[in-house]
Amino acid sequence: MSATLSTIIHPAGASRTGAGLLTVTASWKRIRRHFARRAAVAHLRELDDEGLRDIGLAYSEIEAAVHGFMTAPNRARMR
Repeated sequence: MSATLSTIIHPAGASRTGAGLLTVTASWKRIRRHFARRAAVAHLRELDDEGLRDIGLAYSEIEAAVHGFMTAPNRARMR
């Protein structure tokens, strides 16, 4: 009976360790993505109005564009 009980308990403990690792990995990816987006916003804010217009953006749209909230039709209407 104890062999069966240890077999049942062991896989559950192993999956918790894997779940913890996945949580850490997912958190690390979110942190990296956050800093990559902040860097993109900073670079776009360095452009003047002419440079932003060349890529189809207005200054007020930088955050939305970096976060992926703008679609191609929205950008086409701004021209």
